[in-house]
Parts: sequence; structure tokens; C-alpha cells
Amino acid sequence: MSHKVTIADIARKLSIAPATVSRALNGHPAISDKTRKLVEKTARKLQYKRNNIASSLRSGKSNLIGVIIPSAEINFFGSVVHGIEKLANEKGYNVLIYQSNESHEQEKKGLEAFLHARVDGVLVSIAKDTTDYSHFTDLREQGIPLVFFDRAREELQIPSVVVDDLKGGYAATELLLTQGYTRISHISGPQHIDVFRNRLLGYKNALKAHKIAFDPQLVVEGYVSIESGQQATRQLMALPEPPDAIFAVEDFTALGALKQLKALEKRVPQDVGVVGFANELFGEHITPSLTSFDQQTVLMGKEATGLLLQLLESREKTITKQTIMLEPLPVIRDSSQRKK
Repeated sequence: MSHKVTIADIARKLSIAPATVSRALNGHPAISDKTRKLVEKTARKLQYKRNNIASSLRSGKSNLIGVIIPSAEINFFGSVVHGIEKLANEKGYNVLIYQSNESHEQEKKGLEAFLHARVDGVLVSIAKDTTDYSHFTDLREQGIPLVFFDRAREELQIPSVVVDDLKGGYAATELLLTQGYTRISHISGPQHIDVFRNRLLGYKNALKAHKIAFDPQLVVEGYVSIESGQQATRQLMALPEPPDAIFAVEDFTALGALKQLKALEKRVPQDVGVVGFANELFGEHITPSLTSFDQQTVLMGKEATGLLLQLLESREKTITKQTIMLEPLPVIRDSSQRKK
């Protein structure tokens, strides 16, 4: 078994005290540049590997950030993580990722795993199944900084980075109205989650602004999946007066709607217009290509990490700006373009 190089080995090699080596490796101001460079050079030569666990126990800081995402299969979350890692790595932090699979129990397990790993702070996008938020308030009471991204819960007053979903829901509905669609339906998501509730509210506000009566039959609550998009579309198209357009709460639901419309031999966008939300990668590659709204995912990841870093650096564990709201950007493609 090969010998693991220690600080004592470097000290022996240079004939200096181990404490001097330790200070040099940690950038202590009392150590001269000449000594620090010599220690670092020798450490590299001997292939010294720092013991991060021991180091974090001494300093009380692990330089780890825990990130909980609902699903790794959705490109949206992968793209947010890209933004998180970019800024975290620049600032000397490593990122641990845990997938909740939309489960409240898995989400709780993820937080427990992060506590055991002694993370400095946590970023979370809440699982669809979560309706009890006590695990988040418990974490905060333990003094672990926490920031939500995309899916947040306003009343918890936990800092968050979200998209202006109210504005997005309004814009998606209005986009269909300007294309001449008049009977617009909405396949929503679970209403205990702020983002889905706000998109529904935006839809209602757009109808009202255009003097179109809200018809509750035209709203079906889905479960944010291809299957629920198919099921909701079957239900909507079986109405005595079916819709001529569908605003789906996100792109996988929209994909389900498109598949079902094709099965029913409906032409998109001529017979029925479709708009999604999130601008998933597949949207531009399907036929017809899917109109959607980009949520500035990489920026969301960076902003959420920025808020967390502010909390980590603030002694009071508070920050001035609690919520950062990003603009949803329309990405107009074939599925909504009735008027060419």
C-alpha cells in the first residue's frame, strides 16, 4: 500500500515545522511568499492531497453546496445546475446534487444526506409531492442557509429565484389570442406549487383583459408529465365545445398534448394551437416545433448561487433582496402560428 503524503512529510523534506507548512498551504498572512511557493511546489512534487474532511472540521467550513432537483431527466434542471456549478466553482465551492424524483420523502432524505456531509448551504427546487414544508424550516433553524429556485413557497419567506410565472401565463395565453384562437384551454400543474398556480392566474388575467369569459371546463389539472398531457387533452377534446388552443403548464405536458392531438387526427396549428413553457431541448426538434417560454435557466442557477453565497458571507444570515424574479422569454415556433 502506498504511503499517503502528510504535512509532516513536506516539513521533513524542507526542514521546517509542520505548523509552518500548514499555514503556508492555507495562505496564512504570516508566511512569506517565498516560503508559501516553496511549500506549494514541494506539495505538488510529493503529490500531497489535502484531507478536506479534517480541514472542514477544523475550519467549520466544508466548501460544499447541496442542490436538490426534482428530476435529472428534465433538461431545465440540468441547465440550472450548470449555472449553479459555474459560479460555485469560481468561488471555491464544490456541488453535491441529489434528485428527489418529485418525492417528499426523497427530498427529506436529501437534506439529511447534506447535513451528514456538512454542507455550508443548500439550494432546492421543491418536489411536486411536497405539501409539508417543515423540513425546510428545520434546516433554517439549524442555521444552514437555504435558497429556493424555480419552485418556491412564498409564505416560508426563504430567499428564492423564480421566473415571473404570472407574466408568463398571461403572455402565453395572449400569444394564442393574437393568432386568432378564441377558445383557449389550460392544462395546469399541482396548484399547491406557486409556479403552476401563478401560470393559471396569468391565463385567467389574459382572458379577462381580452373580455373572454373564463370557462372552468377548459382548465384541467395535470401532473407535469407527457401522460398527463395526453390524458388532459383527451378530456378537453371530448367536450361538447372543444378548445381550439391549449396552453400547457410546461413542455412535457405540451408534448403529451401534441401526441394526443395527432392521435385524434387534429392538425397543429391549423385546428388547435399549442404553447408550452420551459423551452426544453426537444421543442425545436419535434414536428410541429413547439412554441414555449425560456426561463433563463443558467442565469437562474447563477442568481440562486449568488443569493446563497450572500447568506454564507452574512453574519446575520439575512440578505436585503429576498426574491429575484426573472423574465420569461417567448420562443415562437410552429405550434402556435396559425397566422403566417
